[in-house]
Amino acid sequence: MLYGTPALDPADKDVLVEIEEMRRDLRHRLAEPHRWDGQLRRQLQARAIQGSNSIEGYRASVEDVESIMAGEEPLEASPVVSREIAGYQQALTYVRHLSRATSFRYDVGTLHALNFMMIGHHRHKDPGVVRPGGVYIRDGETREVVYEGPDAELVPGLLDELVQWLNEGDLDVPSYVRAAMAHLNLVKIHPWRDGNGRMSRALQTLVLGRDRITTPEFCSIEEWLGRPSVTLGYYDALNGAGGRRWDPPGDTSAWVRFCLRAHHLQAQRVAQRLAQASEIWVLLEEEARGDGINGRCVSALYEAFVSRRLRRSRYQADEGLSQGQAARDLRDLAARKWLQPYGETKGRFYEPGPRMLAIRAEFAGRVRPLRDPYR
Repeated sequence: MLYGTPALDPADKDVLVEIEEMRRDLRHRLAEPHRWDGQLRRQLQARAIQGSNSIEGYRASVEDVESIMAGEEPLEASPVVSREIAGYQQALTYVRHLSRATSFRYDVGTLHALNFMMIGHHRHKDPGVVRPGGVYIRDGETREVVYEGPDAELVPGLLDELVQWLNEGDLDVPSYVRAAMAHLNLVKIHPWRDGNGRMSRALQTLVLGRDRITTPEFCSIEEWLGRPSVTLGYYDALNGAGGRRWDPPGDTSAWVRFCLRAHHLQAQRVAQRLAQASEIWVLLEEEARGDGINGRCVSALYEAFVSRRLRRSRYQADEGLSQGQAARDLRDLAARKWLQPYGETKGRFYEPGPRMLAIRAEFAGRVRPLRDPYR
């Protein structure tokens, strides 16, 4: 038996309506291609990867995550963290492909494969294989057991039941609710020796992707869950759903409400970023024309605006330039005070220069606080 999907109260239904309205607007705005779409998608994916891994203690900057995604050496992240980021990126890339697959059914083998992609570098943890024994989740400070998973001999049957539910169960339930319940049941089953939290968050994203909510990078709440102020609430919501042992059925309404709130707040944030992307790009195009800068440099200016730093290789790839062309463009932008260079050779990167910082400061004052949909 799995943890069951709760009935929604009127407040939950109102929040769902608002989430759907924001997502429809997002799909409409994404239907028309823009120059900044690729960079925005990459940043959202990097933030999702950053958020999900930071929950597990593997912390890296968004810029380093983007470097790892591009197969480059990060400037700050350790080799240990880099391997975790790379594994999770591989799994999320597969989630994106599965979301678009014309023929697809959930199966246990796919879940094991995703777990292997995430933690395959930890061979001593039997990646992609059901754990051989019990599992106890402990509080990081007190070492108190906060959750005890089901006995190992029950796990294969529970995974089969979960997969059957993913394919056939509660199909009339809103996708956001089904995705939340998939997340909860997988993390409560805790099938593997490691990677269970990240797997559960990735499965939630896959359920939404398969239901065509929107592309995974735009529907994931992993970035939101990775915020330090939110992560504690995330653990509380998981611990409060079903108790401290595997013991369905249980009241899961608070967990679903937590996820709906997260989706609403993340959707607000994505909408803000999308609106800002358009405004920022147009402004930078105007500034580039006024300063006699080649129009292709706008992508470098945009990257410097939205990120903490820019690397030559990323600009070169975005614009399809030679190494020499990209290097000359960035030197010119630095000479004009748009960028500030740091480091040498392979370690060189660019941060916003005085002119860019002035524009960023002006935009910072326009950011509106997010609205809690349950208040």
